[in-house]
Amino acid sequence: MATVPSVSYSITVRLEVPAGGKAVSQLTHAVESAGGVVTALDVTNAGHEKLRIDVTCAARDTDHAQAIVDQLEAVEGVVIHKVSDRTFLMHLGGKIEMKSKVPLRNRDELSMAYTPGVARVSMAIARNKEDARRLTIKRNTVAVVTDGSAVLGLGNIGPEAALPVMEGKAALFKRFAGIDAWPICLDTQDVDEIVRTVQVIAPGFGGINLEDIGAPRCFEVERRLRELLDIPVFHDDQHGTAICVLAALTNALRVVNKNIETVKITMAGAGAAGNAVLRLLLAAGARNVVVCDYLGAVHKGRDDLDESLRWIADHTNAEGYSGDLRGAVKGADVFVGVSAPGILTGDDIAAMATDAVVFALANPEPEVSPDEAAQHAAVVATGRSDFPNQINNVLAFPGVFRGLLDAQASGVSQEMLLAAANALAAVVTPEELGPNYIIPSVFHPDVATAVAAAVRESAGGRARGFTEA
Repeated sequence: MATVPSVSYSITVRLEVPAGGKAVSQLTHAVESAGGVVTALDVTNAGHEKLRIDVTCAARDTDHAQAIVDQLEAVEGVVIHKVSDRTFLMHLGGKIEMKSKVPLRNRDELSMAYTPGVARVSMAIARNKEDARRLTIKRNTVAVVTDGSAVLGLGNIGPEAALPVMEGKAALFKRFAGIDAWPICLDTQDVDEIVRTVQVIAPGFGGINLEDIGAPRCFEVERRLRELLDIPVFHDDQHGTAICVLAALTNALRVVNKNIETVKITMAGAGAAGNAVLRLLLAAGARNVVVCDYLGAVHKGRDDLDESLRWIADHTNAEGYSGDLRGAVKGADVFVGVSAPGILTGDDIAAMATDAVVFALANPEPEVSPDEAAQHAAVVATGRSDFPNQINNVLAFPGVFRGLLDAQASGVSQEMLLAAANALAAVVTPEELGPNYIIPSVFHPDVATAVAAAVRESAGGRARGFTEA
């Protein structure tokens, strides 16, 4: 639940009030007395006796929104006509569409775009399949694939319920990198079926973005698709998160004048995101890392280790610590949480090293209250937009895929991920860098271009504008 009113729970209440008197000012007072925030008040129709008004306000959650409506209805003379949830209104009919890039105004244009002219293009591609990247949408198109098993923080809610999220992802691809992305929501959670389905649709895409597929299934799906396909396969919940965390940590350590090779890092979460974050931190030079899951520290002596946890045990926790998360956090320089809400307190953060860095990234509720953490840590980051230092995957995936598509890359390497993280960190200039600004805004104009250029260079490709003929 949001702790303060949020636009994601904003409503517009259409109502009537008596003309004249104090009715209009009472509306604002009613919303504020219920704990809401008025963001707009529009008179849509005026008469001698009645005014029709749209009151737009932000709430904390759906129950709070209803409480605001009840408070408005209690104002003398008010008649409620309609209550609209603005987030649901935005989603009516979906958020994306397909548009033609070429005019179809006459028979000549139709003959070139479609039959008979298109047959010549098809035959050219039949002779050389690589021409598909040059002559079709393949060069600028990504499939956003999910099985609906791990959607946001909502869990296994299925492919239909995942579709609004995948639409949103596609919209972000277009907005921040000019990439055409298509939601592919699969009605199966069988690894073999997922892999085979993506394999057979792959010819129409220049890249595959795996999204919201639960662990450990996501690891095998990604591994097998990377072996089968000649286009990049990128699991954003893993590698997008890892890029953003490394970029933010790079700058956070600059703020506190510490080095990644020497700091002690404690992580909470050993799932898809945690595993990828760990691997990229180790690749960037981290040496002293302890990872905890819900059973405590991952170490070689545990008898419940699957393949993924065994890898973690073999590459971390050299001292064999076997206690719980709170013990692992004591004396640590860095805490990175990609796990569950409310598992640490301000006292736990106080037990960390001087000038500690805390990344509490569970959404919507972090592993520790950001306000409590800020009382003891030098730098605090979350995944939320209502606190400084939001670590958001949209900082990474648009630029990563822009670079991959421009380079016509056939895969994704760890070197590309490191290059993306370094480029993202460098967007924050030394003059801007500070405890409350370690990662740029998702709307910073240089983010996607900087990340794309770094990935493209790492992939060994030249710049290919996506409007190139």
